[in-house]
Amino acid sequence: MAVLILLLLLFAASAVAADEDAFIGVNIGTDLSDMPHPTQVVALLKAQQIRHIRLYNADRAMLLALANTGIQVMVSVPNEQLLGIGQSNSTAANWISHNVVAHYPATNITAISIGSEVLTTIPNAATVLVNALKFIHSALVASNLDRQIKVSTPISSSIILDSFPPSQAFFNRSWNPVLVPMLNFLQSTGSYLMLNIYPYYDYMQSNGVIPLDYSLFKPLPPNKEAVDANTLLHYSNVFDAMVDAAYFAMGFLNFTNIPVMVTESGWPSKGDSNEPDATSENANTYNSNLIRHVLNKTGTPKHPGIAVSTYIYELYNEDMKPGPVSEKNWGLFDANGAPIYILHLTGSGMVLANDTTNQTYCTARDGADPKMLQAALDWACGPGKVDCSPLLQGEPCYEPDNVLSHATYAFDTYYNQMRKSSGSCDFNGVAAITTTDPSHGSCIFAGSVGKNGSLVNITAPSMNSTSSDSSGHSIHISGLTSIFMVIRVLIWSLVFL
Repeated sequence: MAVLILLLLLFAASAVAADEDAFIGVNIGTDLSDMPHPTQVVALLKAQQIRHIRLYNADRAMLLALANTGIQVMVSVPNEQLLGIGQSNSTAANWISHNVVAHYPATNITAISIGSEVLTTIPNAATVLVNALKFIHSALVASNLDRQIKVSTPISSSIILDSFPPSQAFFNRSWNPVLVPMLNFLQSTGSYLMLNIYPYYDYMQSNGVIPLDYSLFKPLPPNKEAVDANTLLHYSNVFDAMVDAAYFAMGFLNFTNIPVMVTESGWPSKGDSNEPDATSENANTYNSNLIRHVLNKTGTPKHPGIAVSTYIYELYNEDMKPGPVSEKNWGLFDANGAPIYILHLTGSGMVLANDTTNQTYCTARDGADPKMLQAALDWACGPGKVDCSPLLQGEPCYEPDNVLSHATYAFDTYYNQMRKSSGSCDFNGVAAITTTDPSHGSCIFAGSVGKNGSLVNITAPSMNSTSSDSSGHSIHISGLTSIFMVIRVLIWSLVFL
């Protein structure tokens, strides 16, 4: 990302502190027709080395399953409970007693989110939002847990108006009577602004003005980056621009030392016919680049080197979510724990299982043309120099005696011989990479570390996703907000056209 060094140094002098422990977390929604048992969820989290999660409630069974795992947990007060807690200190104290004190410290609860996008989803409850924050925090103080557990509330990025250039961004002023005391609370308690950012929606609503590559974190040449004319800061992706817009919007209200945490961000892997860019490839690209961006501590142009902890939306595809197909397809895994796609995380360290390139297999595609499979098998065992002797009658991998099974063995052996290099698992389109270990009986495939199909062999999500949605992340635009969305698109058009 191109940046003017002197200006960056000036902006880095802002009071927002660097978070050396910035992390990638995952949201866990439950709108599945076949929701896995909490113990299965935790097993998946462990297998994927996911150390930070956000729950949309405080489900007792889930919190018990998470006990003694060390996984850092953000629990939530659901929107439907907000009015009761925001109107009664004793109700808030009772909520903390049952959902936090009863589980802490065995379950490592580190944060509480009060509602989700309250201002845009249930605006009638906005008047009690700050009270709810304060009442929950007071209950934590009474339990001597206020230093260990932060309290905040996720807001939609749609309430940040005129968001480009970021230096001109400001919050929808109609919400200032709520936002100012809320920001005062966050500042006084050392908490963070929870922000939901969905570049997918910004891209879709721009009608082509915002480039797809800019939305997906793809590298851009300097002349294609968006430049904030007021600060001369260069922006190479929507995510950074929205985070900095939040910082500038808070600064407009004289709050300069509240860090931003992104509580939801992701990309759908499947959509309706009018959502051509909701694909597994784009979902993989976005989430892989997002993970790399956060873990590399790149920061934003306004705060370089200060990474923004982010929760990916989300762990599972939620087939019961209402709305378009994309709403059901934000997940990294299906209900059985199988990854929707394999994230490209090489060089990003330990997250969502070890480097996934070490835990993948190359298998023959179900439904592939048998003649093409046979031709690919012959090539692998011939010019491909694969030792296919284990496929001979009486040898460990002879059974089942069919071209699909034999091709899978040959393809995977070649894939490993080529050190899993790009393009080594294709075979004219009849092969595909999977995270399910195809080993069976005494036929053990290279890289196998456990029983076929076990969670040990499930690897991280990657560039081909089918996700789901469980928060209320859809953008709600009406009245003044819609006017500013039009203005935002016009400004973007000046930047990119």
